[in-house]
Amino acid sequence: MKYEFAPDIQIIAEEISRFLFPHVKLDRIKCFRSHGTSSRGTIARCHTIGKLMQKAMNVNAFYALEFISERFDRLDKEEQIKVIIHELMHIPATFGGGFRHHDHVCTKNIEKNYKTYKIKRGDRDGNAGFLEKHGKNFF
Repeated sequence: MKYEFAPDIQIIAEEISRFLFPHVKLDRIKCFRSHGTSSRGTIARCHTIGKLMQKAMNVNAFYALEFISERFDRLDKEEQIKVIIHELMHIPATFGGGFRHHDHVCTKNIEKNYKTYKIKRGDRDGNAGFLEKHGKNFF
């Protein structure tokens, strides 16, 4: 597996967090693209350091969002936004190093958050503001 920082996804994740997930500490999340996965069906993953390791290392929670390039980059823009929302939804309001599980992170709640995101941004396609700022060929 190879990992590379994904500034394009980072910008979108930060914007989504500002609108939907104000508990997310933007300086404590990083987005990465991975290449060369052997996993089947996975599009993205949310990683963190467990609470015991945080205590042992004397560090606060930090989340890494991994987007599997071979799958994520093939999605249309709307689905990419939904995947980013999905991964951000795993981060609990406590921002303490735990995870929200798929009883909360489910299609119904992802769709609800996606609609809220579009409304708060004032656009119809869910990424118009981003594209205005960064160009239609950014992805």
